[in-house]
Amino acid sequence: MLQNYINGQWQPQTGKKSLDIINPSTQDVICKLTLSSTHDVDQAVNAAKLALPQWQATLPNERAIWLRKVSAKLSEKKNYLIQISHQNNGKPYYEAAVDVDDSIACFEYYANLIENFAFDFTKSTLEGFETYFEKHAMGVVGLITPWNFPYITSTWKIAPALAAGCTLVFKPSEIIAFAESELAQIIDEVGLPKGVFNLILGDAEVAKHMVQHSEIQKVSFTGSTPVGTQIMQSAAISMKRINLELGGKSPILVFADANLDDAVEKIINGVFFNAGQMCSATTRLLVHDSIADELLGKLKIATQAITFGNSEKLTTVMGPITLAKQRKKINDFLDIAAIEGLKSLVNASNFQLPDKGYFVAPHIFVDVPSYSRLWTEEIFGPILCCQTFHDDQEAIQKANNSVYGLAATILSGSMAHGRGIAKRLKAGHIWINANQIIPAGSSWGGFKMSGLGRELGESGLENFLETSVTTYNL
Repeated sequence: MLQNYINGQWQPQTGKKSLDIINPSTQDVICKLTLSSTHDVDQAVNAAKLALPQWQATLPNERAIWLRKVSAKLSEKKNYLIQISHQNNGKPYYEAAVDVDDSIACFEYYANLIENFAFDFTKSTLEGFETYFEKHAMGVVGLITPWNFPYITSTWKIAPALAAGCTLVFKPSEIIAFAESELAQIIDEVGLPKGVFNLILGDAEVAKHMVQHSEIQKVSFTGSTPVGTQIMQSAAISMKRINLELGGKSPILVFADANLDDAVEKIINGVFFNAGQMCSATTRLLVHDSIADELLGKLKIATQAITFGNSEKLTTVMGPITLAKQRKKINDFLDIAAIEGLKSLVNASNFQLPDKGYFVAPHIFVDVPSYSRLWTEEIFGPILCCQTFHDDQEAIQKANNSVYGLAATILSGSMAHGRGIAKRLKAGHIWINANQIIPAGSSWGGFKMSGLGRELGESGLENFLETSVTTYNL
């Protein structure tokens, strides 16, 4: 039975609602989850508040030891965590392995970072004066994560929050509570001090209560832009600190001198990895008109080779959509495509989908007009929309013509050219001739309606710190 983890103890939820945790590959019920109440949140926040003074007072190298213990336990349980993610989220094994490996690396990165990070320092800012800077843990923080990437989106928040000296209340998506509860199990096994980490298994009601809670100093949220907007409005009332990692409609630009076989690989990975359930998915393909026919021909062949299901082999396998509601949303967009008369590159009926599970065939639409909802809105599924461009200026204009600005990919035969294009794109993270690799020491976050703030790297740590300044007259 899945339970909350509060003040170092497993506790049953006290809410009145429940839901079935579903294996999206088979549609079998894994377990029934009782949802938390706002009372459970209050208990978790109180535990975090009581634990804060002692945890804040620990030295950075002591916190680093705890982070490494978590990382080691993640490594020890890697195969089990992959299996749990596969069952609860539906990820193919090789995709789930990427998440676990990234989580391990993230805890290691922040352990290393805080051992050499300047939490306090003095410098002369004006003749006759000296200024002392001190970075303090922000306090009790609330972390809210989505259902598309168990472990890793959570680790991106949990690791730097603990490294900074914050105590936390963590609310993962209730849809993948089975997988995310394993993080709490690991933290319990390593013996982290009571109250430092608290897990709440609940829905939007408890998330809203967390955002409004007077004892939570900061909320870090990953999810949809509409929900992020609501959080921003609610947090403004108390000037609560927030970090929002939201949606995207990212472009992938293929220039005339790109290696086309490599481009096909990058396009497929960018839009069909995790069945397209990625905020960073490069769902808008912009290709130079001189190579469009050849590229699309190769892309069609590669896409038609995609298979589906539960294979443990490292082949081109697409898993299911994680929940039935999301599959319906994707199918609604496909209905819009039919109404708009969009031209499909591949015949979806040729794919052999499993008899059970929330599977959706990949779709590629060509010559999609810029006014189409499929071109402008985040779908969160395996749907790629294509346009051509004639020169750099047109490519950049089309790429930037979006309310989002999370990510972008550039494929070019010249690195210098690629870097020049990157400087003109409005995106928080840009890849040039690379798959969507996001090292723990980099930075993650977007422009415009893709969110506020940055995760990972030193910015991820700074997100959970406040700076005080003391100036002395010498």
